[in-house]
Amino acid sequence: MKPATAAKKLDVYLPATPAEFRENSITRAELAALQEDPPAWLRELRKNGPHPKNLVAAKLGVSISGLQRGGVGEALTTEEIEAVVAEEPEWLVAERATYQETLRDERRVKSLHAEQRRRGALED
Repeated sequence: MKPATAAKKLDVYLPATPAEFRENSITRAELAALQEDPPAWLRELRKNGPHPKNLVAAKLGVSISGLQRGGVGEALTTEEIEAVVAEEPEWLVAERATYQETLRDERRVKSLHAEQRRRGALED
């Protein structure tokens, strides 16, 4: 598989990986080995970053779009994420509220659809 795909599966920021990883295809067996027994570089990236946007967003409790609206366009390290959390800028507070509202709406719609399926099954 392509290095970008492997990096995504490993939840790491591709530009921060070693050149050998970025420049070569990764087999499924190699990916499994990296997941099972991560080398030092992978453990370090997972612990301290820089982290890909999806993980930065999750750690901040916002959506990826919320990161963009907040002006965070690049990967952040764990230390940088902690600094943003400690600072708690207005955009972060607003985006967290928006994200939580979106999650509540998604749960409500999912519940509504489940109820509709249940009712449909009872009518059959």
